Amino acid sequence: MIRVRDEARSVDFYNRAFGLDVADRLDFTDFTLVYLSNADSGFELELTVNKGRDASYDLGDGYGHLAVSVEDLAAEHARFEAAGFAPRKIVEFAPDGDLVGRFFFVADPDGYQIEVLERSGRFG
Repeated sequence: MIRVRDEARSVDFYNRAFGLDVADRLDFTDFTLVYLSNADSGFELELTVNKGRDASYDLGDGYGHLAVSVEDLAAEHARFEAAGFAPRKIVEFAPDGDLVGRFFFVADPDGYQIEVLERSGRFG
């Protein structure tokens, strides 16, 4: 679950970036829960939209984050750039010479950092 300010903007980002569609939407007096998923896995992302909230959320200084795996990292990076998502550079993580993983990060509309991870190395 992550808290977002603008439901439409967040749903659009997660759909265009990761192919997630609205699976369910529960509207309550003070907040709305939006569940996003796709047919590729059983993963589901819950967006919480607190009604009447104008201020950005304090994302803290922890490093917890969401990771999404992809087949072709370079192609996804190029697609993200073309879509205007401003992905960070691709990183090859091989601290002892053996590839552990290849990835890049991208921020969602609320500033959450999402890791886009290639299905290679440890994750292949």
